[in-house]
Amino acid sequence: MAFDVSIITLYPEAFPGLLDVSILGRARREGIWSLDITNLREFGLGKHRQVDESPAGGGAGLVLRPDVAAAALDSLETAERPIVYLSPRGKPFTQAIARELADGPGIVCFCGRFEGLDERVIEKRNMIEISVGDFVLAGGEAAAQAVIEATVRLLPGVAGNQASLEDESFSNGLLEYPQYTLPREWEGEPTPDVLLSGDHKKIDEWRLNRSKLLTEARRVDLWAAYLNGQRIRASETDDEHD
Repeated sequence: MAFDVSIITLYPEAFPGLLDVSILGRARREGIWSLDITNLREFGLGKHRQVDESPAGGGAGLVLRPDVAAAALDSLETAERPIVYLSPRGKPFTQAIARELADGPGIVCFCGRFEGLDERVIEKRNMIEISVGDFVLAGGEAAAQAVIEATVRLLPGVAGNQASLEDESFSNGLLEYPQYTLPREWEGEPTPDVLLSGDHKKIDEWRLNRSKLLTEARRVDLWAAYLNGQRIRASETDDEHD
């Protein structure tokens, strides 16, 4: 069964975009996942296919109508697929969420525009609001591509080396360690000797230590969560020995 991805957007020409590049494009051609694009404008009202109205209570901009959005959503066979609404007020997107989505049958992504989407359709259609960062984009198309790429690349058969997924940033709660390749010395900077030693235990220790140092220096939030997780695991181990 393919992992089914559906996207609702006012700009269908934005897709597949990056989703058709490299391993993602190959995986789609091989049938590992599928992509379906729905043009929200086709469900607009009147001869001008209107999809938006002024916000209730006044204010700048326009808001996507709930009846139009619902008509587009209801035209899809969503089955057990979660409906993701890309929104700056949503839950921050993480690698853990990507893994959770990848374990399901697929996803439906609704790309917002203007001042957003009428709250009633978000609630009535049980949409999950997800944010890709604390910033505002012109629409949800770029955010949708980021969420879909992060999710699809975790599907079995997509990544050429499945082991690489286990070592990358966030897989163990830490940022990834520094990487080196040829030449062994470049602009006076050598490759760390330990990486050339052939001692895999020492290499693993070096990489873990560098991941810890980078995470502590660059992402205090991740470092605190990692330490807390270590404490929880230690307490569980102590309880098992009691």
